[in-house]
Amino acid sequence: MTPAQRTGLSIGLATGLYGISFGALSVAAGLSVLQTCALSALMFTGGSQFAYVGVLAGGGTGAAATGAATLLGVRNAVYGLQLNALLAPRGTARRLAMAHLTIDESTATAVSQEEPGEQQRGFWAAGLATFVLWNLFTLAGALLGDTVGDLSAWGLDGAAVAAFAGLLWPRLAGRDEVAIAILAAVTTLALVPLVPPGIPVLGAALVAAVSALLTRPASVRGTR
Repeated sequence: MTPAQRTGLSIGLATGLYGISFGALSVAAGLSVLQTCALSALMFTGGSQFAYVGVLAGGGTGAAATGAATLLGVRNAVYGLQLNALLAPRGTARRLAMAHLTIDESTATAVSQEEPGEQQRGFWAAGLATFVLWNLFTLAGALLGDTVGDLSAWGLDGAAVAAFAGLLWPRLAGRDEVAIAILAAVTTLALVPLVPPGIPVLGAALVAAVSALLTRPASVRGTR
């Protein structure tokens, strides 16, 4: 097993475990166990799923829940553009599979690798591990219901954050990278109390992208 695969599996485990919380919350919001499992299998993007059941739990309509989930899912389309250029998938079946597995975890694992082969292996390891475990633990949470309790008290939400921090740390090789990371973090913290969950990630990504572009040497910005 390569380092990228080990990273992908560890992130998949940390994220998948939090599916218990989604399963329990979804059933509490009024969805059946089957509907909850279908949502995880077909939508498969945590932020959008939590937004969907959150709107329903608050008394919102299905249309409002779908709108909120779609808004948060925009970031996956942005990831897809980057991964399409990075991984260059071939064949319709492979493209469809990669599109479905394009989430925060698989994207972060892939782009944190330097070697093309490791980028591919990291993407698939993180994507498949997260998909399988997220769906399994969604089912467990839906069946257990209120007995699950608050997973933040278990520290599982922190486990996912720690996994992403581990991916980010090796990339902070210079002052510009550190400065951009700090700016993105500040942007996220500033947006958290103001906008729905998931939107701060988009804001931080936009700030990081613009900052990275502005800090590149002029000779590089002028090339294709």
